[in-house]
Amino acid sequence: MGWMAKRRLRTGPTAALPAKPARADLLRLVSLADPGAREDGDDIVATDVRVHAPVEAEPALVGGELETVWACRVTAEGPLPIDYFDRYLAEGLAFRLGGLSVCRGEVEDPADESRPGGPAVILPVRPATEELTELLEGEVEQEEEFAFTAGGVRVLVVPQKGQPPAASDLVPFAAELTAVELRGDDQVKLGALALSIAESLNGVAVDRWRFRIDKAEDLLPPTR
Repeated sequence: MGWMAKRRLRTGPTAALPAKPARADLLRLVSLADPGAREDGDDIVATDVRVHAPVEAEPALVGGELETVWACRVTAEGPLPIDYFDRYLAEGLAFRLGGLSVCRGEVEDPADESRPGGPAVILPVRPATEELTELLEGEVEQEEEFAFTAGGVRVLVVPQKGQPPAASDLVPFAAELTAVELRGDDQVKLGALALSIAESLNGVAVDRWRFRIDKAEDLLPPTR
């Protein structure tokens, strides 16, 4: 790979991975963020973005934090992606594949527990307060109209900004989506609650990068 190719890896959202992912695994993960993702040659095309086939890069891309680096760039297809979908996609891929994310020269560890955020449930309609609190474990304390705490979990009910591709099957039934954001220290507990709420209220459980989750353990990073 030439010097200019290495330079281009620094210009946009990139998942810097410790090993080259299998093509089928990469498509499966991108499909969690966008069920309509498809292969296009060696790349994968999702909503407004292209995930380029992984190429080997210098460890300097991540400041030497990884001994071996396989870089997957995420670039816009046409206009800039809405709601930072390109950056979230790169970060989510890095998290699930045990890597780091790079954007405009800044290197971040998506598995850093100090970073804010948590799983959420995207719903086609805003749930009634009683409907939601019945699904929470323990005594529920209501902080304000759409903020609750129960069993060490903080629950926020907010308008979902934009329409995440992961929830595309909800869009035909709703002009505006609602997000039930979950915060707490136990990621597995949060994941189990998100899946329970999604099943009960016909929603979609996602991680902080709006990748669908199938089991609570999806919120835990793989061992590097």
